[in-house]
Amino acid sequence: MSESPDFVALQDPDVIEGLDHWRTLPIKQQPTWPDQAAAEAASAEIATLPPLVFAGEVDQLRDRLAAAAQGKAFLLQGGDCAETFAGATADSIRDRVKTILQMAVVLTYGASMPVIKMGRMAGQFAKPRSSDLETRGDVTLPAYRGDIVNGYDFTPESRQADPRRLVQGYHTAASTLNLVRAFTQGGFADLRQVHSWNKGFASNPANARYEHLAKEIDRAIRFMDACGADFEQLKHVEFFASHEGLLMDYERPMTRIDSRSGLAYDTSGHFIWIGERTRDLDGAHVDFLSRVRNPIGVKLGPTTSVSDMEALIDKLDPNREPGRLTFITRMGAGRIRDELPKLLQAIKDMEANPLWVTDPMHGNGLTTPTGYKTRRFDDVVDEVLGFFEVHREAGTYPGGMHVELTGDDVTECLGGSEQIDEATLATRYESLCDPRLNHMQSLELAFLVAEELGAHPYPARP
Repeated sequence: MSESPDFVALQDPDVIEGLDHWRTLPIKQQPTWPDQAAAEAASAEIATLPPLVFAGEVDQLRDRLAAAAQGKAFLLQGGDCAETFAGATADSIRDRVKTILQMAVVLTYGASMPVIKMGRMAGQFAKPRSSDLETRGDVTLPAYRGDIVNGYDFTPESRQADPRRLVQGYHTAASTLNLVRAFTQGGFADLRQVHSWNKGFASNPANARYEHLAKEIDRAIRFMDACGADFEQLKHVEFFASHEGLLMDYERPMTRIDSRSGLAYDTSGHFIWIGERTRDLDGAHVDFLSRVRNPIGVKLGPTTSVSDMEALIDKLDPNREPGRLTFITRMGAGRIRDELPKLLQAIKDMEANPLWVTDPMHGNGLTTPTGYKTRRFDDVVDEVLGFFEVHREAGTYPGGMHVELTGDDVTECLGGSEQIDEATLATRYESLCDPRLNHMQSLELAFLVAEELGAHPYPARP
């Protein structure tokens, strides 16, 4: 991304003009800044700061996702529902990375194929909301839209949108990525160490059903060692960053022109997705992200029609480029077996090959009588299993899993081997938005999916 002598010549006016076309279109889920000039100044400052990711890394991820769409790799995408500035500590970042690495080892063995590791990290600071306002008692204030916009505390001062948070979001993302790169390249990700963590999980009597699989993985690693495998190479892993491309006052100034190609990359993350609330075909978010080179994800809920899907493909992936487009289904355990098949059948006639990923979290929300937003672990598992079943029947590839998780021992989702019940939720409910799987539940999900992948291998790959 460094400027070359030809950099100015590569800034095609049409590319620059296109990147700002979104400003003429309807846009949703944006904050109301009390001082618009201050917001513009914050965006201008961000535009002068270095990119967080680089075009070559983005291109590499697109190649990896293309392999997953062909059934030759599997995507594991996980992390916080909404990152907070206070939560960007070394311990918290380490534990999230550790959880994803542990899950990936199990899935790699179960799937017998590479697992692409991607965090909902270093940018997942903005959240869409169902209402602009929140009322508690007789007090109504602006809704919390994530730390990059306003504070969670229910006071007028905290809930006022603050443009300086845009700049703080950039610096928090930069420090998070710096630490993630250190963990994944500095030896923390050593395959043997990661597996030793999983052996501890499987030795817990509550997880006895997974002990056999853990022993199989252990035997495979010892076999590799005996054969002289280069474990130095297995101390480092690729790890990509992703978030929802929601806040345009952040995404637009983070979009830069690559000095090699003259093309636009959103350098706020490797992978950017569009949420269910902002995927309007004539809206600002779809138009803007159609013009950047990043791999793009789109959330698809249970009401998605075949015509919606086709129009999104034509807009976001007109050249049918491998690895460009990922569909992240979030349909709910009770509906995925009914709604997903029609999309998979239709895609076969569209000469398109998107990557299909399941988000088993967002379609399974519920609220307890005591007011806690939660999800049942069994529903999460059931949606994942339904996702695999539908793909097997269609002869298509279930290419990945998108999960809200934390490396901490929180109590936000019901069930799992720890048997978290409604009374237990209050013990450590820490999420500011949606409930996340805790460390143990995340590993349990990985072992269950590995069992599924082992029992039902993918169709033969060319």
